[in-house]
Amino acid sequence: MAWYEHAFFYHIYPIGFCGAPAQNDLRSAPVERLTKIVDWIPHLADMGVTAVYLGPVFESMTHGYDTVDFHRVDRRLGTMDTLRRVVEHLHHAGIRVVLDTVFHHVGRAHFAFADLLQRGPNSPYLDWIAGVDFSRRSPLGDPFAYDCWEGHDSLPKLNLHSIAVIGYLLTVLRNWVSTLDVDGLRLDVAYALDPGFLRRFAGIARSLKPDFWLLGEVVHGDYRPFLGTGLLHSVTNYEAFKGLYSSHNDRNYFEIAHALDRQFGRAGLYREASLYNFADNHDVHRVASQLQDPRHLVPLYLLLFTMPGIPSLYYGSEWGVEGRKIDGDDGPLRPNLLLSRMGELPHADLVHTLRAYAAVRRASPALQAGRYETLHVASEQFVFLRENHDERVVAAVNAAPHPVPVVVRMHGRGNRLIDLLDPHAEIPVHGSSARIDLPPTGGRVLRVR
Repeated sequence: MAWYEHAFFYHIYPIGFCGAPAQNDLRSAPVERLTKIVDWIPHLADMGVTAVYLGPVFESMTHGYDTVDFHRVDRRLGTMDTLRRVVEHLHHAGIRVVLDTVFHHVGRAHFAFADLLQRGPNSPYLDWIAGVDFSRRSPLGDPFAYDCWEGHDSLPKLNLHSIAVIGYLLTVLRNWVSTLDVDGLRLDVAYALDPGFLRRFAGIARSLKPDFWLLGEVVHGDYRPFLGTGLLHSVTNYEAFKGLYSSHNDRNYFEIAHALDRQFGRAGLYREASLYNFADNHDVHRVASQLQDPRHLVPLYLLLFTMPGIPSLYYGSEWGVEGRKIDGDDGPLRPNLLLSRMGELPHADLVHTLRAYAAVRRASPALQAGRYETLHVASEQFVFLRENHDERVVAAVNAAPHPVPVVVRMHGRGNRLIDLLDPHAEIPVHGSSARIDLPPTGGRVLRVR
């Protein structure tokens, strides 16, 4: 099994996590804020994290997705040597590293766009930016119009049909692999990348490092065009992300059950894929603020660690850190956290629960890569099976604030159930059925014997 198929990811947005200034003046001396990650490594190891996904770390003007220089680490975070040392520390702890990359667009201070502004039609980078039209002015008053990302004129779109642009980005990739020894990339706005570029990029990445992992940001629609041989290994599972919190808020487990069956059931669209699962990230309200009842954090995360796919935890959410966008401002989602203060938060005990869930998944081949089957679903209870040739595991959650017994048809699978969160607890299977007593706003993970 490839390393990423059994991975447990920890997602860090470095500019916020490290307390970097919101604006980059592109003149100041580098400050090694990125080394803060090293101080968190013992916590990550204790949680059972096996891979870290770092949000944008390369030179940009503001939030990191307006890249200025792909060959330089953002001076607000340090230098390439800083990043290399951080990667080495993570690798030494047995933790893989995946970097966030933006190949769809750049910032206005990127050399290609800046040269185009200066030289106009005489710029050697004329074909580097998509949709350049000197017969019109841009909304920002530039002497030419150009394509951008979803109406954001501060983010000019790269022309991924340009041989020069493709060569430049492939050089960037080779540099990151050879200099930093990173283990994979998350491709921002993968849903809008040119398919030909995506396939070529994926092929080069695999040639540089056979187990190099590629994750694509795909928000809506069918994930299949982005997955498979010669393409991406995984995509962001926004369908399940929505189902995780809204199934609890609506007291309607039928929603998430339908999504998982549609994705991974007997006729599931993505049965052969390992989708990237998350409860929150740098772009959406933190789940502790999204849930109407904070007690639902426990069953929600039990689902995250037992459903098919790769679980990811956004930094701070293991303590129930809250945060909501305010008038489009993502800042509250991306705070500077002090590890020494996390134990003071209202949901600080959640970290112990998630550590236990991660340990159960780490020890279970069926939870890492087993097939999926719904066993029982009701408004506030949901039970499913994960199964491979070595193991059968039943995951069961209860959103109700009181204990609920659920009778599950086992179809001749085993004669008892062993509670993996409480190994001294067993449930007998009588005939073809088992009664699972579910705790209030909680759940159980049971191995079939």
